Amino acid sequence: MLRFFEKISAWVSKWMAAIVIVVAALAFIRPATCSWIKTSAVNPLLGIVMFGMGLTLKPADFKVVFSRPRDIITGFLAQFLLMPLIAFVLIKIFQLPTEIAIGVMLVGTCPGGTSSNVMTFMAHGDVPLSVGMTAVSTVFAPFLTPFLTWFYLRATVEVNMVAMFLSIVQVVLIPIVLGFVVNYFFSKFTQAAVKVLPLVSTIAIVAIVAAVVAANAGNLRKSSVVVFVVVILHNLLGYFTGYMVGKLLKTNESKARTLSIEVGMQNSGLAVSLARTAFAQYPMAMIPGAVFSTWHNISGAIYANFLAQHKPKDGSGDKTE
Repeated sequence: MLRFFEKISAWVSKWMAAIVIVVAALAFIRPATCSWIKTSAVNPLLGIVMFGMGLTLKPADFKVVFSRPRDIITGFLAQFLLMPLIAFVLIKIFQLPTEIAIGVMLVGTCPGGTSSNVMTFMAHGDVPLSVGMTAVSTVFAPFLTPFLTWFYLRATVEVNMVAMFLSIVQVVLIPIVLGFVVNYFFSKFTQAAVKVLPLVSTIAIVAIVAAVVAANAGNLRKSSVVVFVVVILHNLLGYFTGYMVGKLLKTNESKARTLSIEVGMQNSGLAVSLARTAFAQYPMAMIPGAVFSTWHNISGAIYANFLAQHKPKDGSGDKTE
């Protein structure tokens, strides 16, 4: 039975982008088909994804933080400096309405996405560095995400940093820590369970996207073009600037690819969760996160496959440093 679910999980992982697109389109065109998934389920669903991430972490994954601090700090600074700034610039250029601006900024201030490690592997990037960067940015998210959101939006809306801090701790840190502890004490069980995690995580992410899109389908139709343009630009500029940071610092090609993917792919599920809890009076603030969740899985897969066809000429993709 377990092998059956492993095969399904592998198939779902391979076609995740397509599945997310189909469900998002269905929720957009026929909201009633997905309206049974309430937005109140966003936090529990995100908690499941984060718990799954915790199950994949081992103490060894944190060694890179101490053995390669320069690389981790570079990625950390790139993550929390570039994406919020890009979000702010896009908000100003497109003169986004307040609700959409909040959602875009939340995407920008959130930590790296959970699927970035898989994309890095596909792209012949530095997987240990990717895992370390994701872990570090997630650990610091309860502090930096609220602060950066306040910093950039303080002139526009009231930002409750305490509420955001508590929400991130509840739906991100606690589930990750629980997953890490379970993996530490019951490693034999988790080694088997991890093989079906892509299935569970994909179902949760798809459900989050379906719930948000269905609940806001009407409003999304009115502003869909500008939202999609901004989200796509945000993501692509993240890939580009992350890669350029690596090149400017003269890192090898594998590290540059890792920086690109880590910066460009955000934990947009967390952005949706924060929009719902900390900015409940602005329901459309959830939309950019939902659109980003759909889009970055598409762009990430395409980008990683493109990079995979062009192995690093310096041979760095064949080893880790």
